[in-house]
Amino acid sequence: MFFTLAYIYRRNAVDFAKGRGSFLLVREEKVVCLFISPTATAAAELSAAPTGQKPQLLRMKDISISFPGVRALSGVDFELKAGTAHALIGANGAGKSTLMKILAGAYSHYEGDLFIDGRKVSISSPKEAKDLGIQVVYQEVDTALIPNLTVAENIMLEQMAHDLSGKHVIRWKQMHREAQAVLERMHIRIPTRKLVQELTLAEKQMVLIARSVTRQCRILVLDEPTAPLSRSETEELFALVRKLKAEGVGVIFISHRLPELYEICDEITVLRDGIRVAGDAIQNLSQAEVIEFMLDARMEQQFPIRKPKIGPIAFEARGIGDQDKIRDVSLYLRQGEIVGVAGLVGAGKTELCRAIFGASRPTAGELLLNGRKLRISSPHDAVREGIALVPEERRREGVFVEETVTANLTLAVLSRFCTWGTWLNSRKERSTAGMIIDSLGIKTPNGDARVGSLSGGEPAEGRHRQMAARRRGCVHFRRAHQRG
Repeated sequence: MFFTLAYIYRRNAVDFAKGRGSFLLVREEKVVCLFISPTATAAAELSAAPTGQKPQLLRMKDISISFPGVRALSGVDFELKAGTAHALIGANGAGKSTLMKILAGAYSHYEGDLFIDGRKVSISSPKEAKDLGIQVVYQEVDTALIPNLTVAENIMLEQMAHDLSGKHVIRWKQMHREAQAVLERMHIRIPTRKLVQELTLAEKQMVLIARSVTRQCRILVLDEPTAPLSRSETEELFALVRKLKAEGVGVIFISHRLPELYEICDEITVLRDGIRVAGDAIQNLSQAEVIEFMLDARMEQQFPIRKPKIGPIAFEARGIGDQDKIRDVSLYLRQGEIVGVAGLVGAGKTELCRAIFGASRPTAGELLLNGRKLRISSPHDAVREGIALVPEERRREGVFVEETVTANLTLAVLSRFCTWGTWLNSRKERSTAGMIIDSLGIKTPNGDARVGSLSGGEPAEGRHRQMAARRRGCVHFRRAHQRG
C-alpha cells in the first residue's frame, strides 16, 4: 500500500497516479505531495472484507502509566485494524485520552509495547508519532489552531514550517490552491481565506481533519468529534470517516454518544478506571451491556429515576431580543426544573445564553429572579445574582487551564476565603476545594494540579462546582453533554 511520493516530475506522477484513486499537490513542475490510496481493486477488497479478516494496523500491549498520586492506566491492550473505525469508550476519567496521548507521543514514560504493522516501535514525541502516520484531532480544537491565521495557513502549517528550509518567501496563492485541493478531496466546503477565529466549532474540526491528511495519515484519532456538531454536521463527518476507512486508514473514535458509535464503528473497547474491561466487534455488544461495562452497574442502578419536586417560578425571561438572532424570546424556569432550549446550528441558542448571562447586551426584554426585576449588564452582575453559565468552549471561556484545580473551584466565591478584605485564607480555601473534589469525584492527584492536565470532562465538572458553590439562583448549560 502506497501513501506518499515526493518530488517526482509532474508528468510521471500523473501517469503513475492514473487508476489509483490518487490525489496530487503540484508545486511548479514538481509534485510535493502525492496521496496514493490503495488501487481501486485493493481498496474495494479491503472495504468489503469482514472486519476480522482485515490486517492489524496497530497494537498497544500491556500499556500502563502513572502520574503523581494517580495510576492512570493498568495493563491496557488495544488493537486497530486497517480500514476500520474502532470505538474507544469509558466514563469520565477512564483513561481514554491518556491512552491516546501515549499513542500520539505526548507521554513517553509509559510501560508496555507498541506495534504498527506487526513491527515494534517506540514513540516518545509527537514528531515520532506523526512520522509513523498517527494523527490526532483533540476535543479542544482551539488549542491546535491559530485563530488569527487563515484556513489555508492552518491546514498547510506543518508544510510551511518544514518546506521553508532557510527560505524566506511563501508562495501564498500556491498555498491556498494546495489547501483548497485538500478540502475538495475531503468534500469540505470552507473558504481557504477565511480566518479560523470566524469559523464554527464544526468547521474548525474539519480544518484539523484536513490538516491531518496533508501528511501521511494511517491512524486517525478523533476525540469526541461529534460533541459540538449538529446532526447534519455529524453526517458530513461520518461521510468523511467512511471515505478514510475505504482508503485503508484506521480510525479511533472516542465518544459518549452510543447510537453514533453503532452507526460508524466496527469494533469497540471499553475502559473503566484505567483498565480494559471489554472489547469485541461492536455488533456483539448491546448498548445496555456497554453502559454496564462503563459504570460497573446497570443504568437504572447508577441513575435511578427520581421525581423532582417542582416549585414556583424562580426565573423568567420576557421578550429578549438583540436585533440579530434573538427576537422576542420568552421562557420561565421553576424551582427544581430543567428546561431545554433546542434549535438548529445558528438558531440563536448561544446568543440567548450569553444575553441572559450578561456576556452580550440584549436590546429588548427583561429578566426576573423570584419575581424581582434584574439589572444585568455584565457576567459579574449575573454571578452576583446567582446565575451562571457553562460555556460551549470550556477551556477557552469556562476555566483557567494554567491555574490549579483549587483556584478554579473557589474563584467564583473567593471573597468567602478572605479576611480583613484582601487577605486570602489559603488553608480554608484548600479545605473547601478538597471537599468539593471528593463530593464530585474529580480525578486529580490533588487540588494543586493544573486544570489543563486533567482529562477532557474534568474542567467542565470544575466549572459546574464553581457555580454550585454559590448554592442559589439558576444555571444554564451550553451543550452540557460535551465531555472528555
